[in-house]
Amino acid sequence: MNIRNRTRKAFTLIEILIVVVILGILAAVVIPQFTNAADDANSASVRTQLQTLRSQIELYRAENGSDPDLANTGWTDMISGGYLPGPPKNPLTGTNNFGAAAGDGWRFGAFQVDGNDQWAAGGTNNVLIANSPDGTTYHDYDTP
Repeated sequence: MNIRNRTRKAFTLIEILIVVVILGILAAVVIPQFTNAADDANSASVRTQLQTLRSQIELYRAENGSDPDLANTGWTDMISGGYLPGPPKNPLTGTNNFGAAAGDGWRFGAFQVDGNDQWAAGGTNNVLIANSPDGTTYHDYDTP
């Protein structure tokens, strides 16, 4: 009688495919969690930066009696007065400029905070806003 010893030296194709499918399922579950964490970190960074900028604008107002003219001169008044070391960059857009549309870095001026959230000449509050590319705005309401 001829008995052969069978020793397995490698994985079968089915075993490898099962492992690959399991790894794919785990990756599909884990990757969205990292995406949400990155969005949350950017949001927290913007909110912290808005708080810092608001405190510097309030300091400027206390020392000069008026708001800096951010809409026309940008960050020049704040930088030349020593309130900021340089133009702050919006982490969501990567820009430090002012504009009226989403995608621009910042907006500052008369803003209606009555629930409509619209720019208006007769706005009641001066508001610093950080735009995001998807149109979401991060507000830091500032009442003079």
